[in-house]
Amino acid sequence: MNETLLTLQGYVGSPVKLRPAGDVMVASFRLGCTPRRYQRATDSWFDEETQWFTVNAWRGLADNCEASLRVGDAVVVHGRMSLKTWADTNGVEQQTLEVQATSVGHDLNRGTSRFTKPQRVAPPPLDVEPVDTEPVDRGPVDEDVAPPDPAEVAA
Repeated sequence: MNETLLTLQGYVGSPVKLRPAGDVMVASFRLGCTPRRYQRATDSWFDEETQWFTVNAWRGLADNCEASLRVGDAVVVHGRMSLKTWADTNGVEQQTLEVQATSVGHDLNRGTSRFTKPQRVAPPPLDVEPVDTEPVDRGPVDEDVAPPDPAEVAA
């Protein structure tokens, strides 16, 4: 199956709402994208009309969006877009552009961010006899320091 994926750059325009959808969680928020253009004739920049999208993120991405995103944050969203048609309370047909996000992140062109891995829940033990092995001491681990570049080590 061929799918068209797109990447959007914009600002979170609504609080992230987390809700169950069956037995998984989905997070939804509005994303505003305002194209900015340079007008050579007047030697000035101007904003075009803001385009609004509803972003849906599922499962683990939903939890991470809810924990990380706030209104006004600059983000980059990657996913599949679809056009949803629905009737409002007056019976008037409306359309909404929705993005099923596969990736969401802060836009580091607009600011800084600090990445934190979520804590994993240990799986329940299996009904298997434990293997008796000697623990290997690998020394202290400094998680704030990246491992050395292999090219620098070889030099």
